[in-house]
Parts: sequence; structure tokens; C-alpha cells
Amino acid sequence: MLAALATLGPFSIDAYLPAFSGIQASLSATPLEIQQTLSAYLFAFGVMFLFHGALSDSFGRRPVILVSLTVYTLASLGGALAPNVHALILWRVVQGLSVGAGMVVGRAMIRDLYDTENAQRLMSMVTLFFGLAPAIAPVIGGWLFAELGWRSVFWFLTAVGALLVAFGAWRLPETLPESHRQPFHPVALIKGYEEVGIHARFLLLSLVVGFNFNAFFLYIVSAPVFLGEHLHLGPQQYAWLFLPCILGIIFGSQLSGRAAGRQSPATTVQRAYVFMVVAASGNLVYALLLPPALPWAVIPLMIYGIGFAMAMPSVTLITLDLFPTRRGMAASLQGFVSGMVNVVNAGLISPALSRDTRWLAAGMAALLAAGILCWWLYTRSARRRGSLVETLPGIPD
Repeated sequence: MLAALATLGPFSIDAYLPAFSGIQASLSATPLEIQQTLSAYLFAFGVMFLFHGALSDSFGRRPVILVSLTVYTLASLGGALAPNVHALILWRVVQGLSVGAGMVVGRAMIRDLYDTENAQRLMSMVTLFFGLAPAIAPVIGGWLFAELGWRSVFWFLTAVGALLVAFGAWRLPETLPESHRQPFHPVALIKGYEEVGIHARFLLLSLVVGFNFNAFFLYIVSAPVFLGEHLHLGPQQYAWLFLPCILGIIFGSQLSGRAAGRQSPATTVQRAYVFMVVAASGNLVYALLLPPALPWAVIPLMIYGIGFAMAMPSVTLITLDLFPTRRGMAASLQGFVSGMVNVVNAGLISPALSRDTRWLAAGMAALLAAGILCWWLYTRSARRRGSLVETLPGIPD
């Protein structure tokens, strides 16, 4: 259930990417308006991250998830019935406002229930599905669009949302006792946001997640151009990109789960960066020297997926453990920070770079470099504050 909740947000981003041309023709929309259906969703998705966790800290995990899923299902229905592009943008905003609750609150629930070792194992499984979602979604969306038209994508999302509401109402437990809940009061919330939001190490770790993911996400959100124009593939051939990514993410998640209890989370992150650096460097060299062709254009993304899937559970756990009494709020703010990187990527970076594969590869390398810099600054700060033994036992003093 938690894995499904984590996948719903990225799945809703990418499932309709292959249908951009069909939506544009059907609704007589401009390319900019179609791009706004994605940018508006991502902005609402990122902003609402600020509140999902705080609400769950006050009212409990289960009701926040169930209410949000219900709103998401209705918004997906609205998208399926949208008469024009402006209505579609509106319903995409409502989708974005509601869909992030499962991802944020689910992370807090894992830490509510399990110690570090078991939490890392379960977080690795959730990360597997989280990483698979942007890879599988365009494949499913391409099939639905080709066979049934673009509205079928939103009918599919409606059915998924309804299924999760029903299953969650039946099986999802409450993991936050009332005795551990925070008061829902503006002053208390502001103090909590201040406590978490100005914490330098928290912000650095949140940016690590955002930059690491977006180096990978850059190619996902650029898929219509990268696959359609550079590799000359149709909507039903998106699997050429996404299946290798899936294999990499599966392998990386398995490595992360096996490392739980054997290596510190920080050591796992450091080893994950080896995969990511090799992938981004090889991708850049290939793009500079040769024209894009299969399978060589997608192999670096598979290798990068290994490193990304290895690192994300460990970084997330380190982040949540900075605030053990405010895990929901910490998960919210972490999602907000990394979500804003998603918005910038989809709205500015991808449109600016996707027309040239050399620039795409350079963008991937730059985003990864930013993630490495934030990780290095975090480790430096942890060492100075004397928390290195606790959070980074894999690094010698």
C-alpha cells in the first residue's frame, strides 16, 4: 500500500506524456498550454508538500491519506471529462494538491513503525516502486493513448485512485498514537516549520534527494523530445528508454535493501555515487562524441538508476531522523524542497536543454554535481557538529 502511494505522484506526472500531441489536437491547445498542464501539476504538487506531513502529525496518518486519495480520484475524473485545456489545467492542479500525501505520509509511517535497519529495507522496497513509476507510466500511457485516446489515461488514473481509496479504507492502519500528535495551531505549526526549515543539514539533505533524482528525471520529462525527435521512436516504443531504467532501479533497490544492517546509510550513499558518477560521465562523453542511437543512449540511464535507487532510502532515513518528533513535517519539507527542483527541471531546464542531446547530458552531469556538492557540505557540517559518529560512521575522522 505504501509503495502504491509513493508511486502515484510520479506516475501521474509521466503517464500522459506520450499523449501530449493528442491532447493538443483534441483540445485545440498550444504547445505552451500543454506544457502548463505539467508545470501547474508540479507546482501544486511541490507546494502542498508543505502541509501533508504537518496535517498528519496533528490528525493522524490514515485520515490525511484517505481524504487526499478521494480528492485525487475526483480530480482524475475531472481530467478525463475536461472540455478544454483550461479545465484540464485546473484539474491537474487539484491532482497535484492531493497526490503528494501518500508519498510524504507514507515515509513518516515507515519510520513510525520500524527501527533503522528494517526501515531502510522497507524504504528500499518503496523506492523501487517510486523509481519504477516514472519508467513504467509512459509505457502504459503510450499504449492507452494509441488504443483508446488520451482521455483513457485519466480514466485509468481514476480507477487506480478509487482502488487505493477502497483498499486504504479496508487495510491501512493508523501508526501515530494520539499521545504523539502535535497540536494543530498556527503558532505551533510556524514554530515547527521554523525549526525544520532553517536547519542547514536538513536543507542540504533535501537538496541531495532533489538533485540526484532530477538528473534522472531530466530524461523522463524530456522523453517526448528525446525519444521522438532524437531517437525517432513512437509513443508505443517508449519502453526502449524505460525498461533499462526499470532494470537499473530494481537492481539498485536490491543493493540498498541488502546493505541495511551491514553498512551505515552514509556508506551506502557514498557507494551509490560511484554508479551515478560513472553513468553521468559516460553519458556526457558519449553525447559529445557520437549521435544518439539505441541501445547506447539509454545504457547510462540504467546505470544511473542503480545509484539513484541505492542512495534515496538512506538519504531519506538520515533526513527524517534529524527530527524524530516531527517526522511528518520533515517528510513534507523534504518533499517540498525536492519538488521545487522538479518544477524548475520540468518548466525551465528540460525545455531549454532537450533539443540537443549534448546539452541534456551536460544538464544531467550538472544536476548530479550539485547533489554531490550538497552531500559533501552535509558531511562537513555533521563532522563539525560532532554528529559524524552517529550519522556517518562510514567516514573516518
